[in-house]
Amino acid sequence: MKLGVFVSDFQLSSDTLERVKADKLGIIFVQNGVYHAASMVNGKASSLLDKTTNLYALSDDIQIRGLKTADVDKRVKVVSYGDVVDLIFSEYDKIAWL
Repeated sequence: MKLGVFVSDFQLSSDTLERVKADKLGIIFVQNGVYHAASMVNGKASSLLDKTTNLYALSDDIQIRGLKTADVDKRVKVVSYGDVVDLIFSEYDKIAWL
């Protein structure tokens, strides 16, 4: 199964994702979830960035929060709404929202 997971909360820990079993896992950071892609806590990047190589952050949500694309971790691909639609229909069999 190929699973795409929307993460919209910055307080989400990696515990939930550790229980997810998928052949391909993609994390799409939206709303306040984009802080996982762009923020450091105690000098460390979010542990969610270590869960998969398929990481995305919605560009509009990054900009709305006063962040810049340059602030985003290099492991995360910045995407548009159109790109998210393509991911949902082309890359992942199932979608979940955390």
